[in-house]
Amino acid sequence: MAVEVSKAGGIGFIGAGTDVSDLASHIGHAKELLKSTTLQKQNGILPIGIGFINWGANLEMAIPIIAQHRPAAVWFFAPSSTASLVQWAEKSRAASPETKIWVQVGSVQEAVEAVKQVQPDVLVVQGTDAGGHGLVKGASIVTLLPEVNDTIDACLQKEDHTRQKPVLLAAGGISDSRTFAAALTLGASGCILGTRLLATPEANITQGYRSAVLRTTDGGQSTVRTKVYDSLRGTNWAETHNARGIITQSYVDAVDKGMSQEENTRLYKEEMGKGDEGWREHGGE
Repeated sequence: MAVEVSKAGGIGFIGAGTDVSDLASHIGHAKELLKSTTLQKQNGILPIGIGFINWGANLEMAIPIIAQHRPAAVWFFAPSSTASLVQWAEKSRAASPETKIWVQVGSVQEAVEAVKQVQPDVLVVQGTDAGGHGLVKGASIVTLLPEVNDTIDACLQKEDHTRQKPVLLAAGGISDSRTFAAALTLGASGCILGTRLLATPEANITQGYRSAVLRTTDGGQSTVRTKVYDSLRGTNWAETHNARGIITQSYVDAVDKGMSQEENTRLYKEEMGKGDEGWREHGGE
């Protein structure tokens, strides 16, 4: 998918997430696909990016990969601390100076800290309409982006006139030309598509999952921000973050029926084992 997005004129990212153990092989596959395109390295820079969920990704494993492949950008999200984020940025810049630093934020405070401490090239401002993980305490992109924009302007004007303002990109609920245009009006220079691209054949997900996404309507009622799915999967996300997902039977059992964690996890794994069938409406996944 990363290659297809870049071919279409955007910048596609390989999502390393919290596990970089197979990242090099994914990049190698992308390089093979790039050979059949008109996309070429410029100054040795690979025309795709790499995304990291920093609280779980191994920095010492990631840096040699960044140095070797020199992606166009690295995208940082959910570090365990600001100090950790600074370390990722500094080591990435040292490994590949031309690689742009993208930092995802979900609040004005996170945005200001990132600008002051990391000086990113790009800030990805994520509103709470987003699918997947984000801050538990957040706001819609409609209110968040203008406030981030204004606050950064004021901060730079007050504290450092020489520091370059990062490019602001909007994320969260961007699904078509109307939402894209709205984000530009709010002050974004561009937009991020995430959940929207799960419908594409290039998305590395099961057909059952893809079908569930496509048939879901009335998102305010059929999706929910919760930590239920993290609990079922045994992930280690901090309490500051939860995730928006489709309401499934697993969620109903946990929240509405009060099913025990142990029993719900057992049923969840059972449904997972069914593959596409497990993604029937209100299915276990």
